[in-house]
Amino acid sequence: MPPLTRQILHAARDGERPEAADARLLAAETDLTALTEVAATLRDRGHGRVVSYSRKVFIPLTKLCRDVCGYCTFARPPRRGERAYLTLDEVLAIARAGAAAGCREALFTLGDKPELRYVAARRELAALGHPNTISYLVAAAGAVLRETGLLPHANPGVMTAEGIAALRSVSVSQGIMLESASERLLAPGMPHHGSPDKEPRARIETIRLAGEQRVPFTSGILIGIGETRAERIEALLALRELHDRYGHIQEIIVQPFRAKPGTRMADAPEPDLDDLRWTIAVARVLFGAEMNIQAPPNLEPDDYAVLVGAGLNDWGGVSPVTPDHVNPEAPWPHLDELRERTEAAGKTLVERLAIYPVYVRDAPRWLDDAVRADVLRAADSDGFARAEPWSPGVSAPIPPGYARPWSAEGVADDVRDIVARARRGLELGEADIVRLFVARGPDFDHVCRAADELRGETRGDTVTYVVNRNINYTNVCYFRCQFCAFSKGRLSEDLRGMPYDLELSEIARRAEEAWQRGATEVCMQGGIHPAYTGETYLAICRVVKAAVPDMHVHAFSPLEVTQGAATLGIPVRDFLVELRRAGLGTLPGTAAEILDDEVRAVICPDKLSTSEWLAVMRTAHEVGLRSTCTIMFGHVDAPIHWARHLLRLRALQHETGGFTEFVPLPFVHMEAPMYRKGRARRGPTFREAVLMHAVGRLALHPLITSVQASWVKLGSDGASVSLRAGVNDLGGTLMNESITRAAGGEFGQEMPPEQMERLIASAGRSPRQRTTLYGDVPEERRRASFAAPPLAPVVVTPPRYDRARPAGRGARAAERSASTI
Repeated sequence: MPPLTRQILHAARDGERPEAADARLLAAETDLTALTEVAATLRDRGHGRVVSYSRKVFIPLTKLCRDVCGYCTFARPPRRGERAYLTLDEVLAIARAGAAAGCREALFTLGDKPELRYVAARRELAALGHPNTISYLVAAAGAVLRETGLLPHANPGVMTAEGIAALRSVSVSQGIMLESASERLLAPGMPHHGSPDKEPRARIETIRLAGEQRVPFTSGILIGIGETRAERIEALLALRELHDRYGHIQEIIVQPFRAKPGTRMADAPEPDLDDLRWTIAVARVLFGAEMNIQAPPNLEPDDYAVLVGAGLNDWGGVSPVTPDHVNPEAPWPHLDELRERTEAAGKTLVERLAIYPVYVRDAPRWLDDAVRADVLRAADSDGFARAEPWSPGVSAPIPPGYARPWSAEGVADDVRDIVARARRGLELGEADIVRLFVARGPDFDHVCRAADELRGETRGDTVTYVVNRNINYTNVCYFRCQFCAFSKGRLSEDLRGMPYDLELSEIARRAEEAWQRGATEVCMQGGIHPAYTGETYLAICRVVKAAVPDMHVHAFSPLEVTQGAATLGIPVRDFLVELRRAGLGTLPGTAAEILDDEVRAVICPDKLSTSEWLAVMRTAHEVGLRSTCTIMFGHVDAPIHWARHLLRLRALQHETGGFTEFVPLPFVHMEAPMYRKGRARRGPTFREAVLMHAVGRLALHPLITSVQASWVKLGSDGASVSLRAGVNDLGGTLMNESITRAAGGEFGQEMPPEQMERLIASAGRSPRQRTTLYGDVPEERRRASFAAPPLAPVVVTPPRYDRARPAGRGARAAERSASTI
């Protein structure tokens, strides 16, 4: 290898992409070992262990094409008795078969502008009511999106700006293979002769127009059709220049030519495996770590590991339903085989959508409003396909595979190192925590197993829970949090339930009843009622303590504390002291959502900022009030936001030591406003929900030693899995759970002690009732909690918006019309 080439590769390995002149020097490089080693290093840096694919169905809208490429068997002239285009019914039949087989992408393959060559195409388009093929493609893609939920990807050839814009409203991505930037291939006797749409400048202009319109775009090169290696590099450089300008090229496909009988190139030599490896490696070196480099697995069926070793990170579209219409002689691998061979190459196969993760994560920029909701509902937090149908709060089986023992084989070195440092109590960096959150396959197992071992070391095999009652004193709120289906205002009565505002007498009655049923805690939170003042919150504490002096009052989020202090015109510190005197015992760590203002600006822009939430908790801890800490995740957030959240909790705990436990709260999507508006995902996947508990255990060690799972969000089976991933507490029995149910949760409103202890015992752990602060529960309380009588009907009172809430302990029920439910 010439010294200059070695220098170019060393710089590329260190993250410096070669300039065009240096890139051209690689055309003469034949040292595959050096090339592929650098390419594989870059691929691992950008994509880790993940090799992705898209489960798709191919819809050949028309096989007519005005081009006559010398290698193509897809395009053909009109045939007597055959339609020029699939009907919409035929399109939908293919799409529905794909949806039934678990596909997520509808790839529209079709010839280029056949109406410009064939009368039959023009006549049929006219009968269909469309002026051209692109117009009909827009209609077909829109029908598939609406009727089946598959996400369309369109490859219609050279397009105008108008055509690209029209397709953007019904597709999530588009594409055109550049194939080659060589004009030489248009000459007589060459493969693109007589094919005006293979003019490189026309294809490059299409890609440029797509960039201007922010369309996630697929392109690539076809190798072995008579081009030189130098010409391949020129094509790759042309694509790189466009991507550098617009950032829209989501993948580079390196597709090898395959000779087909009946074509002008039937006897042409095909590129060998080393030629394909060389091209993949050079593409990786030219584009760097982050680009997605793809090669079809069906065209090199015996050499998956070799292609992965050349720098590939994506297999492209694989269909369990339809053949590869471009290479029909090459069947798709079975998905199980694809997974096994990918794992044999040391990687983890992950399903993606027709749009790659980086574009999903920035959906408002890259997607039309008409398709954005469909993508978000199909995506996980990292932007890959949501491979599990499970969602928090939904009464459905947990996904298969989570009941088995965690594997100890095949763990990535970086994951082992991060986990080892966490177990020693060292603070992890943001990137370290993100790496744990994106763990899949053996890495996921290792994170969960390590968290469970750490749980055993710090908390033993006892699983605790508290017998408590939720009292949500009002669901009226003047804040407009986009994740909340609980709060009601004058404009939100279309959501589940009606507005209410409990009388103090009803709060006292519920506390007394809870005590009779063995409770040691009432957990009280509500909406921010416009008529509430700090005196209201003080009165709520006093009425509970007057009714049941020994009841622990766990109440008021930092938002309620801030609002109460503001209405009294006193500092937060002074208000917290007054609350403690009135009987407040601890604070719930809610209203945290995600402690990152980038996310809060979307989901709760009028709520507390990150620094304000932390300041309230810091002050509460300073005045002797301990609290839980939470995270509400799985909506518009991403692993990087989760990492920042955990680091901020850890920092405050290091400062104050006031947090009692970490409580992950998976987002329940069904009735949430931002989900109904198409702006959020369907909560975390089950993998993500389990990881939040495991990573929380590791990242917060040794400062927060109790990790709680929410059975209301996860269900009994989900909670049981979490007990094997670092969890040591199942929270409260929750005699009246209403917040999750308002969001559409289906797991009920109480898990009595008998059921709670059966769940814990079934996981091989020892149950123990605890107090709010993890003390022992008197035997009298425990006996009262078992075989408790049914709850009496609760009384709710319609709200009054026009006067202040009475501040005393008494109630004025006669002034309001109460209803019993």
